[in-house]
Order: sequence, then structure tokens, then C-alpha cells
Amino acid sequence: MARIGIPRALLYYQYYPMWKAFFEYLGEEVVVSSPTTKGMLDVGSSCVVAETCLPVKIFCGHVSSLANECDYVFIPAIRSVENRVYNCSKFLGLPDMTKAVVPDCPPVLEVDIDITRGKRYLYQSIYKLGRPFTWNPIRIKKAVQAALEEHMAYQTRMHTQRLTPLQAMEGVPADQEREEGNRTSPSTTIALVGHPYLLYDEYVNQRLTARLRGMGARVLVPETANQEELEAAVVRLAGSTYWTYEEEVVGAGGYYLENEADGVIGLSAFGCGPDSLMMDAVNRHAGRLGKPFMNLTLDEHTAEAGLLTRLEAFLDMIRRRRG
Repeated sequence: MARIGIPRALLYYQYYPMWKAFFEYLGEEVVVSSPTTKGMLDVGSSCVVAETCLPVKIFCGHVSSLANECDYVFIPAIRSVENRVYNCSKFLGLPDMTKAVVPDCPPVLEVDIDITRGKRYLYQSIYKLGRPFTWNPIRIKKAVQAALEEHMAYQTRMHTQRLTPLQAMEGVPADQEREEGNRTSPSTTIALVGHPYLLYDEYVNQRLTARLRGMGARVLVPETANQEELEAAVVRLAGSTYWTYEEEVVGAGGYYLENEADGVIGLSAFGCGPDSLMMDAVNRHAGRLGKPFMNLTLDEHTAEAGLLTRLEAFLDMIRRRRG
């Protein structure tokens, strides 16, 4: 039995249940890196040039932390999951880049996911991924079916029960969610929009969700909205989808500005080109609607005190407007 390491970073929050189901069906053990720490960020930052975006620095730190914990580390190259919709360049060469910059990187299991090249290419890539563990193509096909079923169940749990990815993975009901500080009925509803690797990594975002709840706010996230509503909001704001995972930013921002939320906070990584374009679309839509919107740009130098000051000012502004 081989131990397959999965870094708790980047696309972990979207696809971990599916990846876990695939490797476990083949009889392998899945090992996940621990939550992000300052040490991981320091190690990851030392591996790459300074201009590299924060999520990739953290990813490299997670890979390094798995060096002595697994036999392989799984790093997919996800180019596109929809026809003519493209991913950020950091995902395209992630396996090769990681092998090049992380000195103690374990042997890499990689798979090239590119829907635009057709089903045949996709199936060949997945069979190649399963070959180190079995030469039986039927067994690999059944592992793929088990993984897809788990992914669909995971998505359904989030959208129907209005759960975050962490709640859906851990089986925590929404009504048992722990709130810090003010436990009275929330007076303000805030929507957080952005990629899961920023929204749910508490080290990266300085425990943003818990802090908002502690200030008496109800928090909404992209996964608690219906997928059709997010896709419709992308069409209204941008005309058509160009970037993969655009629903997490443009779709969620547009939908929550028009429904439920008193204000929207966007989280983006410093130096991320696609994020800056998508957040600008949300910001312009907020201006048209006259609704409060704040963009928080995160990097390794983001200070807790500055973040708290901005959150307090944003909530105070919303409550004054309502008052």
C-alpha cells in the first residue's frame, strides 16, 4: 500500500473528496498535509522568486511538509474543466514547477486535465495516473466512477445544505457552526467571495470568517448559492465565462450584491492577474447598485491589525447606512 500525499492548498477544497475516493478505491492510503503555518509559508517563499503569488508559495510549503510523510505527492495540472474556459497559468505547470523548486519534493503523481482536448485524452491521462497501482483498466475505470460519485455528493451537500467545503468534508451541520464573540442574532449579512484557497485557509485570511461572526455578522460564501444562480450572474456581469472558477468571484459577487447580502467582501491574492480583473467586474457592479463592496488583497505581509481595522470600518459603514 502506497501513501499518497495531498497538499492542503490550492484546489484541495474543491476536489479533495474526489481525489481521496479515487486513490482509496485503488487500495492506497491518502495523507493530507496539516493546516497552513508560518513555517510552511517561510519554506514555500524560500523556494520561489518573490513575485510568485501567495497561494503558490503556500502550496510549495505544503509539498515540502509532506516530504517524509508519503511515498508520492499528487499534483494535478488542471488546464480546463469546461470547453473554451481557461485556468490560471499557475495551475498549468504546477507539477513541473513544484519538482523544480522544492528541493525535498517527494515523487510526483501528475495528471493533465484538459477538457478542450476531448474525452479520449482525458481518459488516457487518468489511466496513466492509476498505472503505478494497477494495470487493470476496468479497476481504474471503477475508481473514476467512485470518485465522480463522491464529487457529485460533495457538491450536492454544499449547495442543498448550504455548507462550506470544510463543513461538507467534516460532516458538520450548518446549524452547529461555532461562532465566536457575539452569539446574538446577526444584524448584518456579509458575503465573502473569492477562491476557496483564500476563503478557507485560516492562516492566510487571518481567521476572517470567525472574526466577522464575532462582530455580529452572518457570513455567506459562494458554495451556499445555487450553481445556476452563479452562472447566471457571470453572464450578467461579464457576458460569458472565460476563467475557470469565475463563478466563485464574479458569479458569487454579482449574485450576493443583488440578493441577501448587506455588503460583499472580495478576497484576492496580491499579484494575481485574473483575480484583479474579476474583482474589478464585481466592484463596478456594486457601484451600479449602490451596494457596499470591499476588496481585501492578501499576501505574506498582511497584518492582523490592519485587517481588523478595515473590517470594523466596513461593518460600521453598513450599519450606519441602514440606520
